[in-house]
Amino acid sequence: MDFILLMLLGGLAGWIASLILKTNSGQGIFMDIILGIIGAIVGGLIMNLFDQPGLTGFNLYSLFVAILGALILIWIGRAITSSGGSLNLPK
Repeated sequence: MDFILLMLLGGLAGWIASLILKTNSGQGIFMDIILGIIGAIVGGLIMNLFDQPGLTGFNLYSLFVAILGALILIWIGRAITSSGGSLNLPK
C-alpha cells in the first residue's frame, strides 16, 4: 500500500477508534495516525489468526481491520495506565 494512503487510513482508523472509546480529546492527529498504523498491523495479525486476510488495500475492510487493532491498542493502553503504570503481576 502506498505510504500516503497508509497514513490516511491509519489517521482515519485511529481517529474513529479514539472517538469510539472517547479518548479523542487527549491525543492529536499525529497520535491518531500512529495508533491507526500500529492498529492496522495488530488487526492484520488478529485477522490472520482467524484465517482472514489482513489489509487488502485502501477499502472499508482494511479500515475495519485497522479500527479493530486500534481499539485493542487503546484498551491495552488503558489497562496499563489505569493500574498505575504496572501490570500488577503476581510474585
